Amino acid sequence: MDVSEQEVARQRAHELALTTRHLDARLRVLTETAPLITYTVDANGKTTYASPQWYRFTGQPPTADLTAIWPLLIHPDDRLRVLYEAEFARRAGAGWNFEYRLRRYDGAYRWLLSRALPEMHPPDAPVYWHGALTEVHQERELSEARRRGEAELRFLADSIPELVWTASAEGLVEYYNQYTLEYTGLTKEELGPTGWVGLLQMEEQAAAARRWVQSVASGTEFEGEYRMRRHDGVYRWHVIRARQLSDGSGLRWFGTCTDIEEQYRLRQVLQTQYDELSRAHHNLDTFVYAASHDLRQPTNNLRGLFEELRRSVTFADPEQALMLQMVDGALSQLDSTLIDLATTIRTQRQQQEPIEILDLALVLEEILLVLRPEIMQRGARIDVLVQEAPGLRYSRANLRSVVHNLVSNALKFSHPVRPPHIVLRSYLTAEDQPVLEVHDNGLGMHIDDPLHPVFQLFARQHPHVDGTGVGLYLVQRIVSSQGGHVSVVSTLGEGTTFTVYWTVPTT
Repeated sequence: MDVSEQEVARQRAHELALTTRHLDARLRVLTETAPLITYTVDANGKTTYASPQWYRFTGQPPTADLTAIWPLLIHPDDRLRVLYEAEFARRAGAGWNFEYRLRRYDGAYRWLLSRALPEMHPPDAPVYWHGALTEVHQERELSEARRRGEAELRFLADSIPELVWTASAEGLVEYYNQYTLEYTGLTKEELGPTGWVGLLQMEEQAAAARRWVQSVASGTEFEGEYRMRRHDGVYRWHVIRARQLSDGSGLRWFGTCTDIEEQYRLRQVLQTQYDELSRAHHNLDTFVYAASHDLRQPTNNLRGLFEELRRSVTFADPEQALMLQMVDGALSQLDSTLIDLATTIRTQRQQQEPIEILDLALVLEEILLVLRPEIMQRGARIDVLVQEAPGLRYSRANLRSVVHNLVSNALKFSHPVRPPHIVLRSYLTAEDQPVLEVHDNGLGMHIDDPLHPVFQLFARQHPHVDGTGVGLYLVQRIVSSQGGHVSVVSTLGEGTTFTVYWTVPTT
């Protein structure tokens, strides 16, 4: 080889050395700026290099003997395991991957993940292992907290007298609590992934399975009542519920099976009693309705006879006129009572009338037209204010009955020294509940009078005014039957305000 070739070889060697140094510097910058600790260990276990992050993490000086000090910084409970696994991997010429706790500069132990691979130069055995330490303390603590939480949840589930189970996102049951095993008398293996379905009555299994599959597919809650077999072979009513939960591990289903046998039987008894009471109530309504109509004919006959006696018979009695007036008043009162009884029954039967969207202004106008003769007779002033809530979803017949009774009462019990002034106002509450307010300047009443409750049937506070005490009772019955309520504020001698809180019925 001549001088020129040697010069070229030296030049190439120099360039290769520069490139190697540049790459080495670049690698050191990358490793020493990364958020992890890098290190190198030889085949004898001697630590030949540790990145600056190691010294910052441990607080050790740069002059520290890495091989001697590093094992001492490992948590005593992890030290032997780490040394053994690292030694075993070096002898096998393989890498390692394990977690252990390393003491930080402040004395706290932090969980780290250690990974290392051998530097291979076949066919020679590896001489160096290059690795990295990554802090996984938070992940480890979260995992431990989750494990403890699951253990506590399972302990709680096993401690309560309730059939508790969990299922995968596909609807396959993965866990049964201890009470389920005791209640059914079966093992987890015998119950299997669809165990609770197999415990139902044969005729209910197919429908329950279809509903469960639909819930799993749509993610909607599952709930139903079924008869489930107990360990002694007796089928008892249960309500089965399941809800889907999404957490870090994916979708899961949590379900319970609650024994409601006693509640179910009690509900059947109560339903039977309710049906019997409904029939008795219906029969009583029918009887009262028929009786009120049947009794009106004898009443009319009595009135006819009374009129004939008044026309054809005379009495030599100075109190004749008073007696005739009393008899006439009694007959009129009896006739009004029978009419009101029939109206009460008819109104109660109308409480199931169809619901529609009503124009309040139009309906109130129709009611006021019916009452126009009395309004004109008394010189009453009626103000209708429905701009705030012009519409109402309600039964037309029920609305007419309520408003007619309240307005006719306001006219009937007007104050003798001033003309009636009645204000009908419709508005919405803060909760968007429709309200009708009926205010008058009439006689007023005692709201807290125990002898004459406002809404009691046949209760009257002003006996000198003709009436039967049925109107307010009807108002209260109609409104409360639809889920609403009526409040009243009154001052004797000044007037009364009835506030009707409608509740929109569901169709």
